[in-house]
Amino acid sequence: MRSGKVTYRLVVLLLAVLFGVFFSAPSFLQTQNGSKINLGLDLQGGLYMLLGVETEVAIESKIKSIAASINYYTKKEDILIDKLKFKQDVIEFNLIDPDESVKLEKMLSEIQGLVIDKRDLSYHITLSDEEKQSTIQYAIDQAVETIRNRLDQFGLAEPTVAKQGEDKILVELPGIKTQEDEQRARELIAKAAHLQLMAVDDKRQDQAYTMSDAQAQAYGNIIYSDVKNEEIKYMLKAIPVLDGSMLTDARVAFSQQNNQPIINFSLNSEGARIFGDFTGANVGKRLAIVLDGKVYSAPVINERIGGGSGQISGGFSVQEAHDVAIALRSGALLAPVKMLEKRSIGPSLGAESIEKSMNALAFAAAMIVVFMLLYYGISGVFANVALIANVIILVAIMALFGATLTLPGMAGIVLTIGMAVDANVVINERIRELLRDGASLRQSVQKGYENAMSAIVDANITTLITVIALYAYGTGPVKGFAVTMSIGILVSMLTAILGTHGFFDYFMEKIERSGKTGFWFGYKRD
Repeated sequence: MRSGKVTYRLVVLLLAVLFGVFFSAPSFLQTQNGSKINLGLDLQGGLYMLLGVETEVAIESKIKSIAASINYYTKKEDILIDKLKFKQDVIEFNLIDPDESVKLEKMLSEIQGLVIDKRDLSYHITLSDEEKQSTIQYAIDQAVETIRNRLDQFGLAEPTVAKQGEDKILVELPGIKTQEDEQRARELIAKAAHLQLMAVDDKRQDQAYTMSDAQAQAYGNIIYSDVKNEEIKYMLKAIPVLDGSMLTDARVAFSQQNNQPIINFSLNSEGARIFGDFTGANVGKRLAIVLDGKVYSAPVINERIGGGSGQISGGFSVQEAHDVAIALRSGALLAPVKMLEKRSIGPSLGAESIEKSMNALAFAAAMIVVFMLLYYGISGVFANVALIANVIILVAIMALFGATLTLPGMAGIVLTIGMAVDANVVINERIRELLRDGASLRQSVQKGYENAMSAIVDANITTLITVIALYAYGTGPVKGFAVTMSIGILVSMLTAILGTHGFFDYFMEKIERSGKTGFWFGYKRD
């Protein structure tokens, strides 16, 4: 028996199937090695959170940072100012020497977005409305990026962190199964990780236990508690020497004195210069290391500290030190986040969703396979083979790109199966029509594919445009549906059109010799 004709169409299909089998096997077999599809929150369970951003704090942090810059610059340039203080969104100070006003105002002009109200030698500085809005927007965007970086370093697979609405953040953490993991993830997300180095006001330190916060503010100070003992108070100068925005790295280490976990941190060149200048000018005084409003240590400065490095010791456990280091490395949140909504989805519910989805997929595939076989004969077998290839290649592509499969994504796969076989229905009907009109077998197959092509391509392109719009403007589950649909549409163009045509090319001579076109195409000639 002569072998069939192997055309480029069949070769492309076979190569695509080999690709699909190789890259989909880890997902189907759940092997340890190889790229696999990640299951979404609704399929494997996990934690859903909706967070709100306290944007007003971002304005206050911006003002505090500007006040620290003014404080450093005026001391460095020997510009005498008095009563430098800030509250909420206002910085106030008095210039002692009027001859220094030109130099001071030149420095202030280099800071964007300031509204300066000068009355004689008294300065009243706020942010412009545009700068406030820009600061708020940046705080929200930075919170999304920071939380995403923290969760990536935490070791979670495919966390979803996305902006929702004007000032909310959606967080989905698939695979969170224990209360301990959930608590760690929540603390890591919510931790502001705002590091500040602040001078201790030694003159008024004894009054830290008797002064109110309002009284301390009148002196430009702030009162913070010790992280290990709330009863121990520190009187600190409210304007920090520097803050965590100048931090470049944070790593867990162990103290040589007691072998307890500590966090070593490094500063950028600007932070190193400020740190070195301050410690050199304040030998014998104390510098407090403050993290999220708690004093972790307040050592006496024995000498100038160069190199731009320091350490935080606060009785950490190894796990706590690791999580704090992650938060510091990923950056401080410019504005705190608060929990607006939280839902835990158990793994049993996810397993039930998978089972029902797989049942729906298997039922839909089985019904389509039976229909195509009974109605279209051997040509229906070709369509069914192309259908199986479609699913295998679809899974392989999603696994290769590390896509996340959600419940709507499963629905997209089921719908893709129906759309893939629909192309072969159109093709087979066109071939049938030509055969009934008396065309030869080769002409019927060739013309059938040509005539069906425009209708199939038009339908798939319009659907693909809709799916792209869903992906561009949708969120979460809608994106998952769009991803599977778009990949499925493109793969079906390969399998349903190119692949089945290759089968007909290969078996063409056998069909002609048999003379049983009805058997091959599921109909009887009139």
